[in-house]
Amino acid sequence: MPASDLDQVVNLAKRRGFVYPSAEIYGGFRSSYDYGPLGSLMLRNVKDAWVRTMVQQRDDVLLIDAAILGPPQVFEASGHLENFSDPLVDCTVCKRRFREDQLEARDCPQQRKGCAFTESRAFNLMFRTTAGPVEGTGAEVYMRPETAQGMFVNFANVLQTSRKKPPFGIAQVGKSFRNEITPGNFIFRTREFEQMELEFFVPPSESGKWYEYWCGARLAWYRDLGIPADMLRIREHAADELSHYSAGTSDIEFRFPWGWGELEGVAQRTDFDLNRHSQHSGQRLDYFDQATNERYVPYVVEPAAGANRAMAAFLLAAYDEDEVAGERRTVLRLHPRLAPYQVAVLPLSKKDELGGPAREVFRALSSRYMCDYDETQAIGRRYRRQDEIGTPWCVTVDFDTLTDGAVTIRERDTTRQERVPVASLADELARRLGF
Repeated sequence: MPASDLDQVVNLAKRRGFVYPSAEIYGGFRSSYDYGPLGSLMLRNVKDAWVRTMVQQRDDVLLIDAAILGPPQVFEASGHLENFSDPLVDCTVCKRRFREDQLEARDCPQQRKGCAFTESRAFNLMFRTTAGPVEGTGAEVYMRPETAQGMFVNFANVLQTSRKKPPFGIAQVGKSFRNEITPGNFIFRTREFEQMELEFFVPPSESGKWYEYWCGARLAWYRDLGIPADMLRIREHAADELSHYSAGTSDIEFRFPWGWGELEGVAQRTDFDLNRHSQHSGQRLDYFDQATNERYVPYVVEPAAGANRAMAAFLLAAYDEDEVAGERRTVLRLHPRLAPYQVAVLPLSKKDELGGPAREVFRALSSRYMCDYDETQAIGRRYRRQDEIGTPWCVTVDFDTLTDGAVTIRERDTTRQERVPVASLADELARRLGF
């Protein structure tokens, strides 16, 4: 069974080194998290899996890495300074702030007596700072609230240097920052997060076709990496939900313990962004099609995913509790591409005669996979530990290895064990892992 309670995964994440509260020794920093030894590996794997599917396996998408800080002109053109806000109300009793659109009634969630809310006002979500040694209007800059604008302002550069033509995409993975009023639900909504975004530039007449394509392709990505189909859905936005740039948006949602929540949005951004940046910068951001002798501003279809939210969903979907040989165990049934470690090398004993061969196996495998080396506690406890952090395969080096040149490989999901010659171990694991 996938996790039914968020605390199951939150506790495991803290205990096993996936995610820690940020600045915990100082009491924590609300809704900020640090990714530990396992979490940093898994988050990187989520991003790598996205790049593999969206860039590496395609010939029509290019990857860039744009700056996090940007001048006000970029965000004035994009509409973020004017439109990027949430409706904010303050409770006059508990003195806390809430998003008006997330209150089911005009009652304070803190359930204090005599509560009353102030009038709603717009609260801009942009983080503002200064660049250089002197504060002032000329030094004002913003931390990006999305990675998208870096791809729009670099459209002409990428077009010129890559010689691509629509339909083609510019992809980016990186940090974004939003001064959320009500962050929460573990790593689902935080003020600092990572996005995986694609801006796919198409002829205007093909926008609808590509919008449908990317909705289906992105839903399939989550399924292919192990999330059950009944935990995913696509929800189309109503007209009053659409962003200022959108002619149509659909969310890919995951069934979290608290209800359905957005993993990714697929939006038809039309030519809004390229036109706005062209108008504000005075630079042409269009495309000339020599085959048709036509000049046009491409429309954009944007699949925009949250890496942290995706990681949370993969953890929740993979969490399981079962029974092995009469003993309860917790197991993360993570897809091998997402698991922090693909292989764990376990010498049966800490004695020197096994340590040498085990280290050789580790060195051979770690050139291809992220591997753990664990020689502490009984072998059964080590198996359980690897099950709990999602390691698909364990390789046990025992005293028979010294004579028969073979090791035992153990599968996480079934706990089946099989003897395999060391000489063919890497190829056998590649076959079982699928890469």
